Amino acid sequence: MNITVDISDLKVSNNPDVTLVTYSLGSCIGLAVWDPEVRVGGMLHYMLPDSSIAQEKAKANPAMFADTGIPALFKACYKLGAQKQRMIVKVAGGAQLMDESGFFNIGKRNYAALRKMFWRNKVMVAAEDVGGMVNRTIRLNIGTGELNMKVSGKGEGLL
Repeated sequence: MNITVDISDLKVSNNPDVTLVTYSLGSCIGLAVWDPEVRVGGMLHYMLPDSSIAQEKAKANPAMFADTGIPALFKACYKLGAQKQRMIVKVAGGAQLMDESGFFNIGKRNYAALRKMFWRNKVMVAAEDVGGMVNRTIRLNIGTGELNMKVSGKGEGLL
């Protein structure tokens, strides 16, 4: 069963028959986490790096921002029995679409916010595919932990 993770959304599951999927990652970041011992996984699709620009929106929807969505994703996984030290973390997205001049650099800023937060909290990234000027779709199989990624113009494979 596929469960779609929309833009500014997060989902977690411990059902091995579930695949979490998020589509069309451009400058947004898709963050997938999975604990192999308890087979709990989650996915976040955030749009912006910092909630200080719109704190009311962050309260209403923490998954919109890196600084509120990432902790919310980990906490939701912990509630299902996952532990940080066992979690496998993978990242995709952060492209520079519709901003060829790099004026806004939303993709780079989204990725930098994630790396900064992970550095402070000693979270290691097992695999990533970020940057460029492509769209990505990722699928996390909760039963196996495999993260499948489709990149526009490049095909599909495991990340």
